[in-house]
Amino acid sequence: MRSFSTLAVVVAVLAILLIAGCSSYNGFVNSEENVEKVWSDVETQYQRRSDLIPNLVATVKGAAEFERGTLEAVTEARAKASSINIDAGDLTPEKLEQFQAAQAQVSQGLGRLLATAEAYPQLQSNQQFQALQDELAGTENRIATARGRFNEAATDYNIKVRRFPGALFASVFGFEQKPQFQAEAGAQDAPTVEF
Repeated sequence: MRSFSTLAVVVAVLAILLIAGCSSYNGFVNSEENVEKVWSDVETQYQRRSDLIPNLVATVKGAAEFERGTLEAVTEARAKASSINIDAGDLTPEKLEQFQAAQAQVSQGLGRLLATAEAYPQLQSNQQFQALQDELAGTENRIATARGRFNEAATDYNIKVRRFPGALFASVFGFEQKPQFQAEAGAQDAPTVEF
């Protein structure tokens, strides 16, 4: 009789662990899928920006004798950033940093392009250029929003992976923390505006 009650306790404990393990696993899968979906939203917004660049460059070329180096820098940065593809399932801090660095080069090139464009009044009055500039500004806002949503999804996922008892099941099932977007170096410093 005693061995039956011991066996019943062992079976009950194993059943509880099995149910908890299945529940944890399914929770990790749901959270990881959400991270991957939100990552694809980030990539979509960066692709949108990348798709706008050729039109912006062509408009600038057509409307002004523009500094060739600025146009080439933007085009090269776009090509480099477009060549970096990261699978959300294999998202490491190093890969995210590489992706973020390439996108920062695009942002810097676009910033130089738009700043230099201000010296050309005929370009500033060009409606196509203005429309592209507005599209680009809207896309930058979408990128910031998508990055914020990605960080939220990654945070929720990372909390599940790190909390007890989830941490035990995460290590058993091979779920690891996801990296997040970080502010660029020097982002905490206010830009200097000179007139």
